[in-house]
Amino acid sequence: MKKTTTILLAGSLLVASACKSTQTDSTATGMNTETLQTQASTPGTPALTYPDTKKVNHTDDYFGTKVADPYRWQETHDDELDQWIAEENKVTQTYFSSIPFRDKIKDRLTQIWNYPKYGAPFKKGGKYYFYKNDGLQNQSVLYVQESLEAEPKVFLDPNKFSEDGTVALTSLAFSKDATYAVYGTSSGGSDWNTFYVLDVATGKKLDDQVDWVKFSGASWYKNGFFYSRYDAPTEGNKLANKNEFHKVYYHKIGTPQSQDQLVYEDKEHALRNFYGGTTDDERFLVLYASEGASGANALYYKDLADAKSTIKPIVTNFESEYSVVDNVGDKLLVHTNKNAPRYRLVLIDPKKPQEQHWQVVIPESENVMTGASLVSGRIITTYMKDAASEVLVFDTKGKQLSKVELPAIGTVGGFSGEKEDKEVFFTFTSFTYPATIYRYDVPNNKVTLFRKAEVNVDTDACETKQIFYTSKDGTQVPMFIVHKKGLQLNGNNPTYLYAYGGFNVSMTPGFSIANMLWLENGGVYAMPNLRGGGEYGEEWHKAGMTPNKQNVFDDFIAAAEYLIKEGYTSSEKLAVSGGSNGGLLVGAFMTQRPKLAKVAIPAVGVMDMLRFHKFTIGWAWVPEYGSSDNEAQFKNLYAFSPLHNIKEGVKYPATLVKTADHDDRVVPAHSFKFIAELQDKGAPGNPYLIRIDVRAGHGAGKPTSLVIQEWADTWSFIYHNMGVNPYLNQ
Repeated sequence: MKKTTTILLAGSLLVASACKSTQTDSTATGMNTETLQTQASTPGTPALTYPDTKKVNHTDDYFGTKVADPYRWQETHDDELDQWIAEENKVTQTYFSSIPFRDKIKDRLTQIWNYPKYGAPFKKGGKYYFYKNDGLQNQSVLYVQESLEAEPKVFLDPNKFSEDGTVALTSLAFSKDATYAVYGTSSGGSDWNTFYVLDVATGKKLDDQVDWVKFSGASWYKNGFFYSRYDAPTEGNKLANKNEFHKVYYHKIGTPQSQDQLVYEDKEHALRNFYGGTTDDERFLVLYASEGASGANALYYKDLADAKSTIKPIVTNFESEYSVVDNVGDKLLVHTNKNAPRYRLVLIDPKKPQEQHWQVVIPESENVMTGASLVSGRIITTYMKDAASEVLVFDTKGKQLSKVELPAIGTVGGFSGEKEDKEVFFTFTSFTYPATIYRYDVPNNKVTLFRKAEVNVDTDACETKQIFYTSKDGTQVPMFIVHKKGLQLNGNNPTYLYAYGGFNVSMTPGFSIANMLWLENGGVYAMPNLRGGGEYGEEWHKAGMTPNKQNVFDDFIAAAEYLIKEGYTSSEKLAVSGGSNGGLLVGAFMTQRPKLAKVAIPAVGVMDMLRFHKFTIGWAWVPEYGSSDNEAQFKNLYAFSPLHNIKEGVKYPATLVKTADHDDRVVPAHSFKFIAELQDKGAPGNPYLIRIDVRAGHGAGKPTSLVIQEWADTWSFIYHNMGVNPYLNQ
């Protein structure tokens, strides 16, 4: 079993507000499309005329520091904001349409994107299920087959959920006997989910419908399932309102949601998330509680075999991470970083949960244990060594039996199955190695190739290396660098530097068809493993959390400096990019070192570090960032908050901010405010644009057609502002 986590993405601290707000009516004119600001354009494009974005007199007082917030009105989605979005998109699309090679990039992306993409098979009720996208389908289709050799049949086609492909499949869970399957959908990229139930034998959708689900999967128990939800929003903007009082329910098949049983709630702590998962044999309900998105959680359980049992605690603090792999009889096998920053596996008797009673099954090692599964009497563990995968197999006593051989340095995923399964499937990928599926015979430790992707690019023409560079404080930071073989280190190569740096998220090698367009045209792709991530365990993560967040930005800046110093590129040929927490990273980079890169692409970023915790699930990021409600943390946040560090008259990199109007993870007001401030204060010479997707969210479930268009716009913007035409001689 697995717990559900939220990072950004994803989960919670609430501190009494210490800032005083004052707001008056606008003193500026409304957004008047005839009153405009003009910026010098990039050669070959028309002069840019930005909308004259309305300002309001709004000032917050943070512990005696007065902070203006002239674009506060952009936090409320109304007709006025829709008009502003339309005007900004018009400016941006006009700019894109003037780039002569944009259509060629889109055509090439469409061509190389059009290949069959498969997910690893999984077994339920004696049948095999797998996801497949024929190539350009907006959403992948779920197929079923009686055996691995049998003809696959469509089981669930998310492309039929909506005409434009903006309703996506978000989760799927089969009942223990595979009689039913519950699946979740999301509309327009929202985090809000609706659950439906299928009769597996007939494929018929039942009348069951569960609404207002968020940050939850479904965990089956008998003739129903556990899930987590918030109360339905009663007023205001459901895409921006703060999410409070998460609850766990049990839904019985064939009954309306109004009759669902409330399993757990916490009336005293509004800002906690809860998720209930069942063990493979449905013996235990395991309840996870979190107060933030940085991983630490409390752990509770209920013995479902005892009708009189109640939910009882195993761990009640929020100091470490605990994830139940499964039960071994009446004990729980737990993956944890308690007193083991790089994780270990322990066996816990829930009736004697104190740490002195824990049995260490697999101790912490020098590498990070990223996960474990219990299959066929074996514990299959995945490890991360310098951001690349290793797989070791142990018996249930913790004795190492074997090592799974992998084809190269890269990243594995999968190895999940039920206890009695004799086989599992896993995927392997790397920067130039498309996702390839392998079958693993567990008892015999035998790996065989199951399915290999065939792509229309020459992946053998590229090479990957891993280097270590020195950050500002002397820390050695690893970075992957990918490029064509025979690259000349002449300082003139277009280079795309991408990173994340937060929330214990590890950046590992993975294949991207979009990146292959960059590589085949002579570009360099670089991905550093910044502090704040999980590549070296919790200590590496904490080195990039509040109050140490500046370390992450220093690591990213040092990566850019390394690439320039070593001759890979120059400031005029360097683009920096990141999304979500990585959008914050790019925003901090460009405001702290505006001359270091030519192009900046902050996507769905957290740009207003003083107010992020006021919206939807933003409060869950306080453990990672800190809060402006705390004086010391306010000073730290104010020092790097991208929105608040844009200076008048500074020439910033050519900037393409990317967001979506339905993003209810990082609400788009972050990006709206940032680009309005940048357009107002940034010195002429580079374009400052925003690309706002309509009926899209934080990124998950975005249809293929929109993804291709976004990448065509992104690569075109980068090439154009570097003065590079990738198809000049074609």
